[in-house]
Amino acid sequence: MTELKLVYFAWVRERVGVADEQVDVPSAVVTVEDLARWLSSRDEGYASAFENPKLVRAAIDHVHAKPHDPITGAREIAFFPPMTGG
Repeated sequence: MTELKLVYFAWVRERVGVADEQVDVPSAVVTVEDLARWLSSRDEGYASAFENPKLVRAAIDHVHAKPHDPITGAREIAFFPPMTGG
């Protein structure tokens, strides 16, 4: 298991019910996509937040990440909805 800090923003935070948390991630979880899938299995709030993976973006240690990016060595992963400029 790997301990990670997870941070949630906007409606992702509202659905999971916390702004951030420390979690022990199973060793089988190796990518951002794996992490989102694992989080979805935790409870209904997480399932709701990650039900459409295309609507949730991620950042690994403050750098935008793609779903297939590895999380190995990460200290913090943030999840947030797509942002618009203006």
